Amino acid sequence: MKLKVVAIDLAKQVFALYGRDGHDKVRLREKVRRESLRAKLRQIEPTLVVMEACGGAHFWAQEFEKMGHTVRMIAPQYVKPYVKTNKNDFNDAEGICEAALRPNMRFVARKSVEQLEMQAVHRVHAQYSKQRTALANEMRGILTEFGVILPLGINKVRTQVGDVLEDAENGVPDLVRNLIGQLRDRLRELDASLLQQEKLLKQLYQNNELCQRAGQLPGVGVMTATAVVAAGGDLKQFRNGRGFAAWLGLVPRQHSSGGKTVLQGISKRGNCYLRKLLVHGARSLVRVADKKTDARNLWIQSLKQRRGYCRTTVAVANKQARMLWVLLARGESYKPM
Repeated sequence: MKLKVVAIDLAKQVFALYGRDGHDKVRLREKVRRESLRAKLRQIEPTLVVMEACGGAHFWAQEFEKMGHTVRMIAPQYVKPYVKTNKNDFNDAEGICEAALRPNMRFVARKSVEQLEMQAVHRVHAQYSKQRTALANEMRGILTEFGVILPLGINKVRTQVGDVLEDAENGVPDLVRNLIGQLRDRLRELDASLLQQEKLLKQLYQNNELCQRAGQLPGVGVMTATAVVAAGGDLKQFRNGRGFAAWLGLVPRQHSSGGKTVLQGISKRGNCYLRKLLVHGARSLVRVADKKTDARNLWIQSLKQRRGYCRTTVAVANKQARMLWVLLARGESYKPM
């Protein structure tokens, strides 16, 4: 079968296929189960296959490319305007096809296996970190009911909860004391798990040239460098550094009309996890800028005096994103200002 484009609405078990020929006539419109999808795509001559960039999309992109197809993935929010009438699998597949044929459509770059590995480690690390924070808050909340106040912060909870358990005169019942002991043991397990994930990320960082190049930038460590490579690879999918910063949501949100330009706070679009890491790294740079006299830190000091701490932090994060694009997309080495 020869088609111009094949759009696939991805699912867990049943996939909707929608294909057009060179005259834009619909030649394929059927549902295929997961175990039959490869065989169905082999029956089609190498062509353009388009999908939404959702769960499993990168795996199927690899499979279809092995068959000789050209694969394009589209962010779901760019497909939604092209879905007509009611939502169903075939309408979604048709909407994907319509979106893919637009001349100015933006596509999502396929991730390599190494990028997916980094992404998986980051997801597990983030999940463990979230569980640890929730666990510490739970311990603080339970003890508060008995008049025992633990200070904020994981480290302080970790160091002081032992004293609470050993103090027999603090009014904490034995039942609650046992529960807190169980939570403390679970906290230690999460600490060990997080340490293991950080070791994995360090190994991935040391074995990846792009990560090491990104790590040359002040304020970018193992976590941020591996997260950048996992999310965007060599960043050549972005035309310039501003495009990368906009993808991360580190540029002003715009609400303009009638020729009047109105800029608001940052858009906060895109990868919120990577944006958070860049902002944390920028905060560390802003904190020590007053102790240095090079051009970069003088700029940070001046901006901080004019715009305040928070705006300066976001501005530095934006600059970090642009510099990361230069390092990874152009293959340059970091040169201090």
